[in-house]
Amino acid sequence: MHILTIVGARPQFIKASMLSKAINSQSKIKEIMVHTGQHYDDNMSTIFFDQLKLAKPDYYLGIGSGSHGEQTSKMLLELEKIMMSVKPDIVLVYGDTNSTLAGSIAAAKLHIPLAHVEAGLRSFNKKMPEEINRVITDHLSTLLFCPTQTAIDNLEHEGISRGVYLTGDIMYDSILYFKDHAIQQSTILEDLSLTNNNYYLATVHRAENTDQPEHLKQILTAFQQLDKTVVLPLHPRTKSKIKQYKLNELIDLPHIKTVEPLHYFDMLALTAQATAVLTDSGGLQKEAYMLQIPCITLRQETEWIETVQTGWNQLAGYNTKQIVNNVRNLKTPNHSPPRFGDGKAAYAIQHILMNDF
Repeated sequence: MHILTIVGARPQFIKASMLSKAINSQSKIKEIMVHTGQHYDDNMSTIFFDQLKLAKPDYYLGIGSGSHGEQTSKMLLELEKIMMSVKPDIVLVYGDTNSTLAGSIAAAKLHIPLAHVEAGLRSFNKKMPEEINRVITDHLSTLLFCPTQTAIDNLEHEGISRGVYLTGDIMYDSILYFKDHAIQQSTILEDLSLTNNNYYLATVHRAENTDQPEHLKQILTAFQQLDKTVVLPLHPRTKSKIKQYKLNELIDLPHIKTVEPLHYFDMLALTAQATAVLTDSGGLQKEAYMLQIPCITLRQETEWIETVQTGWNQLAGYNTKQIVNNVRNLKTPNHSPPRFGDGKAAYAIQHILMNDF
């Protein structure tokens, strides 16, 4: 069996590292990997491959940034060429990025079966590009690997029940596999003069926040008012928007430490030892839960509703007062129910690919 795997963004590299290990343990499966280049700087691409011991991609498209239409169309054109040349038995995509969408459409047009890792997630906000990507991908998929029962329920409500599997979350595999090593190897706390459980980790990158000057201003104003150091890795788009909107003075403060995008071990170490996480990232909300770190989500909704239901995650949106109040009234729940599987999702997926496809 030949599997064509498509990745392009940091979370996908992490997920692929776990599934590729499982796939490559079987001689009957050959994986061909395509990196679209959606994330293209070293800290968001090359270093991840090195740290995670992920094999060099068989194809690197170097698409880079651009509007959604431009980026997706370039990927679609190149991926179609590769699929026609390789003739894979199945195409495998992860998550909800433009790389995912392009791979899904290309496979569907060429009548190649499609497998979607992290299927069934819904924020029910169709203004989010990610929501459009994940809905279309799910409706084109042959195999849908769901991280939670909520994801399966979402698909059932949309009339999708065939080829749906509850596998658990592959990111949990990664957390269990890399956490201790990351904390031991990373020097990020020392480099930033931080101490364990005495800082907030914040990320902002979603279009709904970065493309709206007032939204971004209110979020950064909230960071100004927090009582501990705020570590703020700046996504390239966010950095550009702060400059464009002339908001640099809001983060030019001693207690706000802005840094370039971090590699996986540093980010994992920072998350695991933070007082709390403030983010609009879906993946980081989930990682905080897995690491038992409270989270304030800078959105009005989340696809990871389980984290809210258990009390580990609070939705604050972009409102300054709400964000600050949520942080000030932060309470750590007594326990975190196992909502994301047993940490063996990669092998569950591999087994399905081997035996049920």
